[in-house]
This record gives sequence, structure tokens and C-alpha cells, in this order.
Amino acid sequence: MHVAIAGNIGAGKTTLTKLLAKHYKWQSQLEDVVDNPYLDDFYNQMERWSFNLQVYFLNSRFRQVLQIHESGKHIIQDRTIYEDAHIFAPNLHAMGLMTNRDFKNYKSLFDLMESLVKGPDLLIYLRSSIPNLVSQIHKRGRDYETSISIDYLSRLNERYEAWIHGYNKGKLLIINVDNLNFVDNPEDLGTVISAIDAEINGLF
Repeated sequence: MHVAIAGNIGAGKTTLTKLLAKHYKWQSQLEDVVDNPYLDDFYNQMERWSFNLQVYFLNSRFRQVLQIHESGKHIIQDRTIYEDAHIFAPNLHAMGLMTNRDFKNYKSLFDLMESLVKGPDLLIYLRSSIPNLVSQIHKRGRDYETSISIDYLSRLNERYEAWIHGYNKGKLLIINVDNLNFVDNPEDLGTVISAIDAEINGLF
């Protein structure tokens, strides 16, 4: 079974992925942030590095999806291949930070990859307000994220909501995370797990 967690920067995807992997004894597939050679450059000079970064993420995510389907195991994935193509790349293009030529090339590559894979059995979308995202980003203190603007996060949130509204790749569970603390409050994590149990009972 393939479960994936989607959500904006700072929504709590990685934290929840690790907690659910431990609870269900699933294998986790985390986003390649530490080894990503473009992230620092991108946040310092978005226009120059946006295409390189997005292709790197697309390649990494496509490889993950292939591995998930070949493994035959229960796997939970931190962020999906769809978020890159429906949210991050179009947002960079709309902001003038990715050229028409690069975006067209990127979109063509994604369309080819998408034709070769299927969506997750369950998508969990972590819905968050901008103040909550900003608070979480500051709390974790990643150097390359200090320059992320509220405008940028707002644009991403709008695209996330539009994408989720039309999502049709499989089962969808939406969790509002503004008043949840998975790490310090076991009851909050229990609430999330109960909601997931209700969705996945029919998947096994």
C-alpha cells in the first residue's frame, strides 16, 4: 500500500510521515532535502536555479514512486510527484522565476512520467493557515528557508487548495493541522490515526 502526505512548506509532512511509519510499521520515503545540491542556490537566486531544482525534485520523486511500486511493501511518502508539477513549478513560472521554455520542457517531462505511474492509495493533505506555516518554519530554523516570504507561501497555499479541490487520483483525507501538535500531544496524533484507520480499512 502506498500512502502519501501532501502539504505546504512547514505543514508538518516529514514529522507526521515519521510518526505514522513508526505507528503502522510502514517504511518511510522522505523528501531529499539534505542531499539536494540546488536548494541553497535556489533560495538565494530563484530565477537562475528554479528549473534545475524542479527537475532534480521531479527525478527524485519519480524514482521514489517506481521503488514504492516495485517493493510491494506498505510505504508512506513525504510529498508527492504531483505537488512539484501542480504547485511549485507553475508557481515559479507565474512569478516570472521560470521561463516559458523551461516550464514547457518541465511540463512535458512530468506528463511522460505521470503516464507511467499511478497515484497513491491514500493521499493525506495537511491543510494549514499561513501564520501556522510561518511559525513552524521559524521553529525548525533551516538556514535556506529564512528568505521565504509570506507572499510566496500564500501563493503556494492557493495552488494547493485548487489542486486538492480537483484531486482524483485515489482516496483523499484532509486534515486541518492549525490546532494539532502531533509531537507533544498523543491525543492529537491519535485523532489523526483514527481518521486514517477509517480510510485504509477498505484498502487492505
